Amino acid sequence: MFEAQLIVDRDFSVAPLDRRLFGVFVEHLGRCVYNGIHEPGHPTADEHGFRGDVAELTRELGATIVRYPGGNFMSGYNWEDGVGPKDQRPRRLDLAWFSTETNQVGTHEFMAWCRKVGIEPMFGVNLGTRGPDEARHYLEYCNHPGGTALSDLRRSHGAEEPLGIKFWCLGNEMDGPWQICQKSPEEYGRIAKETAKLMRWVDPSIELAACGSSAYDMPSYGAWEDRVLEHCFEFVDYLSLHSYFVKPPADTSTESFLAQIETNARYIEDTVAIADSVATRKRSTKRLKLSFDEWNVWYRARHGEHLKQAGWPEAPPLLEEVYTAEDALLIGGMLTMFMNHADRLKVACMAQLCNVIAPIMTEPGGAAWRQTIFHPFAQAARWAHGEVLRAVVKSPGYANTRHGELPYLCASVVDDAARGQTAVFLLNRSLTDEMDLSITLRGLGLARELVKAEQLHSTDLDATNTADAPERVAPQALDGIAIEGEQLRVKLRPASWNVIVTKAVRA
Repeated sequence: MFEAQLIVDRDFSVAPLDRRLFGVFVEHLGRCVYNGIHEPGHPTADEHGFRGDVAELTRELGATIVRYPGGNFMSGYNWEDGVGPKDQRPRRLDLAWFSTETNQVGTHEFMAWCRKVGIEPMFGVNLGTRGPDEARHYLEYCNHPGGTALSDLRRSHGAEEPLGIKFWCLGNEMDGPWQICQKSPEEYGRIAKETAKLMRWVDPSIELAACGSSAYDMPSYGAWEDRVLEHCFEFVDYLSLHSYFVKPPADTSTESFLAQIETNARYIEDTVAIADSVATRKRSTKRLKLSFDEWNVWYRARHGEHLKQAGWPEAPPLLEEVYTAEDALLIGGMLTMFMNHADRLKVACMAQLCNVIAPIMTEPGGAAWRQTIFHPFAQAARWAHGEVLRAVVKSPGYANTRHGELPYLCASVVDDAARGQTAVFLLNRSLTDEMDLSITLRGLGLARELVKAEQLHSTDLDATNTADAPERVAPQALDGIAIEGEQLRVKLRPASWNVIVTKAVRA
């Protein structure tokens, strides 16, 4: 056992937490949409064909915003294919995932699903094969009240009122050689600027995100951000980041796996520095926000499965990662890191929601269940409300070749002053030793009482959840918490993710 400390003070705040940090991603890829969230004929399906069990799990997950329809799929998508009578919609070859797209789920169907699960839509426009004209037409179709050809077309399709989609992504991963119609930073920066300009003229109330690099280790990272923002800085609100966590063959240790929390913290901080250098060069006081709109563990089902398949199948099972207890620890640690960067990181989308590198898995015609990574996300989304406080961590640690000495303790604290409630999120990265943790909550009330305390822990870091054993890895009660005034004392098991929620005792 070793001792560690966590100290926060009400007067030292990072920023208010944007609840859109708990977003997800739905792409027309594999079984995410078809035979995922949408399966007509399933015993729980509604009148639109959406699975009720998946909708219920999505609500339980607590997702606040959803990115759609891609992803790589977006760079070849014609939005017109997904509106109007379903029996008149064209079937297309999807060159992103070498599948056949039926277009039976499109704009209106997806908006109906968003309303069903109570989630904000984040839509994207195709800047691969298309450009500014199609983007402004799509926005007019969706958001203009009426009296024009496109808005009246929407009304003829059954949506009398505007869809009110406020967050839009300007393309997807346009730096990637895998992308349909990859672009140079100069090409993309120019088209992003012009697209943003036209879209804002159609609807000034929207928020826009430009594509950053597809990954921190892209050879063009840094130069891409700088050159793209040179063109479109004044016209966009967010710059996107994407990151998938892997286990390189050279070092598959859990310690190095969990060190990717720090790697991605540096990714955020470096991107902020680049954006602010552009602002300085432009003599601008604007501070660009970040949207981490693709992130997850993804390495087991990554290679080979998305290559061209014979026959251009419909909704083939692609990228169906099966997650472990170890993966859940990294997801929890990433969420603490995201919250600690709430001053600039305002949106994040776990990729994806269902079946494809996802927290929710389904069987066609059968069950839906929670993967291990479902749980830390759902806990954070449920309890993190209010102001992120600056967490001071004092903890022993371990050596890492990339980052030096890393503390065993990863932590974030979010205080909801309106409710008098404080949530503490904790990851013990020690694989062998229990942590004797002292938590000091200064200025948050001299007396506190426990609301909730849970831990996610498995003695087998390779344990998974399956249709036959859906709760093998699931939250358990965290006992033995001592509270004295502003001080909490708790013992955290090795390799565990923990949530402690307390509230001030009112006189």
